[in-house]
Amino acid sequence: MTIRVAIAGARGKMGQEAVHTVMKNEEMELVSVLDYKEIGKTLADTNLFPSSYDAPVYTELETLHKETKPDVLVDLTSPEAVYERTKKALELNIRPVVGTTGFSDEELDELTQYAKDRKIGCIIAPNFAVGAVLMMKFAEQAAKYLPDVEIIEMHHDQKLDAPSGTAMKTAHLISDQRPVHEQGHVREKETLKGARGANYDGMRIHSVRLPGLVAHQQVLLGGEGQLLTIRHDSFNRGSFMSGVVLSIKTVMETEELIYGLEHIIG
Repeated sequence: MTIRVAIAGARGKMGQEAVHTVMKNEEMELVSVLDYKEIGKTLADTNLFPSSYDAPVYTELETLHKETKPDVLVDLTSPEAVYERTKKALELNIRPVVGTTGFSDEELDELTQYAKDRKIGCIIAPNFAVGAVLMMKFAEQAAKYLPDVEIIEMHHDQKLDAPSGTAMKTAHLISDQRPVHEQGHVREKETLKGARGANYDGMRIHSVRLPGLVAHQQVLLGGEGQLLTIRHDSFNRGSFMSGVVLSIKTVMETEELIYGLEHIIG
């Protein structure tokens, strides 16, 4: 069966890569695109894609669903409206595959219950790169033995949310293995506010935003006389596409929300 795919955020750097990936995949068909503004009748009208890329563009998800009937909505937009759009997709029985980060814990809980009640698949992946998922899993395992942890995530300077979804997901995983405790000296004092980074259950998360970066993260785990560094680097958006394809295929087979690619790569 050919999977009918719609993409939100097709004009972004990740979105453009996803468009090409779906168009080249024989098991998928790009049936439509969702954009927040009028950009033309088809993808080709944007002058970002070949003239053969004739998927229609919509500004309303309801109209897109009614006219093109996608099985899956791949959302690669920005954090502002992703929660409402994901919920709306579930209401319309479209399976969301979401690479946009910025969900609160409460929103994730609500979407998880909503997908469960409707028995419809949804995948929210803070990072589609398989190597990044392995980094998170290795850090989770290491934190059992080295519970003093700092996370440094580095992204391009156009990223809107900080910390990144990958850093937050890493912290969530580590917190399952790490006893909650404050790190550093008990009388530690920041002489410049924010110098020690964000505090998550006592571990610290630092966000770097610079031009030239794509997506990078290192997890530092310290112990007496030793330091373990686990690092992953994405040098281009192609690194995420195998995870996007895997998520599109997997979401067709599940009836619940899956948060994180680590649950589907085995």
